[in-house]
Amino acid sequence: QQRYVEKDGKCNVQHGNVRETYRYLTDIFTTLVDLKWRFSLLIFILAYALTWLFFGLIWWVIAYSRGDLEHLGDHSWTPCVNNLNGFVSAFLFSIETETTIGYGHRVITDTCPEGIVLLLLQAILGSMVNAFMVGCMFVKISQPNKRAETLVFSSHAVVSLRDDRLCLMFRVGDLRDSHIVEASIRAKLIQSKQTQEGEFIPLDQTDLSVGFETGDDRLFLVSPLIISHEIDERSPFWDVSRGQLERDDFEIVVILEGMVEAT
Repeated sequence: QQRYVEKDGKCNVQHGNVRETYRYLTDIFTTLVDLKWRFSLLIFILAYALTWLFFGLIWWVIAYSRGDLEHLGDHSWTPCVNNLNGFVSAFLFSIETETTIGYGHRVITDTCPEGIVLLLLQAILGSMVNAFMVGCMFVKISQPNKRAETLVFSSHAVVSLRDDRLCLMFRVGDLRDSHIVEASIRAKLIQSKQTQEGEFIPLDQTDLSVGFETGDDRLFLVSPLIISHEIDERSPFWDVSRGQLERDDFEIVVILEGMVEAT
């Protein structure tokens, strides 16, 4: 039986027929953060390599157009960049400029105004690339994706009497010593529905009350807790018998939200 949400929390939904793909590029930061690690590292490497190659090519064009490459051994000639004798050295100078390494062997002179403008431009754009790419990597590394592995739910949910009231109950616990701050829990009933007008809704979402009115949905998750949904007149299970409960096709999705104390 296909699930709407898998046991590990991944939504079993695939997006198809997405025509306005440009919307992903308008939010490029989130798009890069959401990519898989292999694609993120590839884009990280390409971002630096392409900017180094681009500016290295411009440095080589400036040296070629000024005639610096034709006066390599002429000590009376003042080039735009000292000791720049080809594209490889221009590429190395581009890396030294953008990463602020500055070995001192290749250095720009004061007789090249276009080189000074390019130096300022590369320094500014290099800082922007550094801030953007390092920011993406930092956000991606700091995501506690595996934190949910130490959150344990009970294998079964039960319907039983509690304080003389029929309740749907399950248990949740945290295995780690570092707490989840501002933890809150909510539950959704995912079930096909047909309205009174005859409209068929394949994946209708209905809230299951787990203590929102009383504040019991805000958890102090130090020890395992039993989460309870009272089956009263407002519950979607009020008119459902035990036999119908076993025959119906539905899914209950429990969402536990909070901030990781360590990060």
